[in-house]
Amino acid sequence: MARGSASSHQMEPSQRQLRVAEQIRHLLAEDLMMGHVHDPRLEGTSVTVAEVRISRDLKHATVFTTELGRPLRPETLEALIEQAPRLAGRIARRMHIKFAPRLHFVADETFDEASRMQRLIDADKARLGLALWPVADAIEDEDDGRA
Repeated sequence: MARGSASSHQMEPSQRQLRVAEQIRHLLAEDLMMGHVHDPRLEGTSVTVAEVRISRDLKHATVFTTELGRPLRPETLEALIEQAPRLAGRIARRMHIKFAPRLHFVADETFDEASRMQRLIDADKARLGLALWPVADAIEDEDDGRA
């Protein structure tokens, strides 16, 4: 096997990493939804855990979070960061693992970026003129067999 392919394979997460990360995501989401995190900054806030990425040694987990319906506010992120050791301890007990991974909370900007891209596309459509778009829609309908 060529060295290049082996090194590129190392960058992909292992099945164990994926399994542990998904289990952490599930447990964190459950704790946040059930209100097991007692911090006034999180009361009335619906935090979504979009993704968890864990290091090869399973000691560090990056947790991508957002608030339902809006970007993650700085005070929400601050509260999550402060609660990270407590949440990590709960995870370790429930997963029956000896060492809890250190949780690193970050704002998930995927949805914000997708929204920004959609606004740019919409602006281009408006700039090019709406007269062209009904023709394009009719062509798509023909291709779909709806015309």
